[in-house]
Amino acid sequence: MDITTSLLGDVSNLIDRAKNHLSVQFNSTLVLLNWQIGSRIDQDILKHKRADYGKQIISQLAKELQIKYGRGFDRASLFRMVQFSKFFPDQEIVATLSQQLSWSHFVEIIAISDELKRNYYIEMCRIERWSVRTCT
Repeated sequence: MDITTSLLGDVSNLIDRAKNHLSVQFNSTLVLLNWQIGSRIDQDILKHKRADYGKQIISQLAKELQIKYGRGFDRASLFRMVQFSKFFPDQEIVATLSQQLSWSHFVEIIAISDELKRNYYIEMCRIERWSVRTCT
């Protein structure tokens, strides 16, 4: 093995590790953002028992956010974020889990109504590193 092959391997490993780190950080930030959005909507609109009014506000908010930020903020996504913040009320737990689970994992997990099953899937995804496809 010549020096170029060794150097290429080392530099490639540095790049791969940095890309992986960035991916984890991006995912964690996205999960926390979605939790914060859901929590904010829940606190500001839905907990004030203005359900019908709240639905109208969420629809309007979704339209405005989609214009500004794109399709990831449609009405269904905003309701999913609210549901996420309700199922996981502790932001610290979300911050910890977001280092290992993607937003796609959480979307699948919050669709499970049984809390015991939900917790089982969280642990299996976390410990066994289940993909989203395995989780469903």
